[in-house]
Amino acid sequence: QVQLVESGGGLVQAGGSLRLSCSASRSIYSADTVGWYRQAPGKQRDPVALITRTGNINYADSVKGRFTISRDNAKNTVYLQMNSLKPEDTAVYFCYTNYYGLNSWGQGTQVTVSS
Repeated sequence: QVQLVESGGGLVQAGGSLRLSCSASRSIYSADTVGWYRQAPGKQRDPVALITRTGNINYADSVKGRFTISRDNAKNTVYLQMNSLKPEDTAVYFCYTNYYGLNSWGQGTQVTVSS
């Protein structure tokens, strides 16, 4: 099992930027997939940005060109740089890992974008 702790959420005006961080309790180098999901009120949890072990990156269409995911294996940390934020990006953002088919989630960090 892995423990994931997110940080970096907050309140920002539309057009602003935030950087989320996710610190893992074990090596993320061995994870099959690491990344970020988000869940807005009354909606399902959806993937935002994911990196596979081989380095493939996938973004949700709604964030392409605005969000950038990265990882620091030495620090066991995954980042999500969010630029040009929109009110519709408002959600709880969850860090995610998958090791050998086992999914793990962080507690989530709130991101609120005001118009």
